[in-house]
Amino acid sequence: MNNLTRGQLERNLSQRIQAFYRQELGHQPTKVTCQLFDSKIAIIVENSITPAEQLLSDAGQDELAEEVRAGLKDATQPKLKALIEEILAVDVIDLLSEAKLETGRMGIIAVLTQSPQVRNCESIPKPKLHSGHNQSQVS
Repeated sequence: MNNLTRGQLERNLSQRIQAFYRQELGHQPTKVTCQLFDSKIAIIVENSITPAEQLLSDAGQDELAEEVRAGLKDATQPKLKALIEEILAVDVIDLLSEAKLETGRMGIIAVLTQSPQVRNCESIPKPKLHSGHNQSQVS
């Protein structure tokens, strides 16, 4: 079992993703926030747009900036997936991401094979059962 708490694991992943973008793209996002949800992790990257993308966007070349963003996503996604798998010690089934030039934010959702092992596993939100299902009630 991992000796890290959920919060420590989320912070570690946030810091490593921030360093990853600095190393791979020469641009460090201002903030990276990670949140575990059962067998998924949501990642918000603030100020994710590189100076080159911003320059293109400012010059009215939004379509070209979007193409650059798509190329960067394709180039970095396999390494980002490997980084998430290394930190969380679980496989990533799917990695979904979207960035907005207007806000500079990028959202990433990683779907995992299982919930990562943490010292305080009860702190990871689990899916709730819908109240419309027939459930036996214990009095």
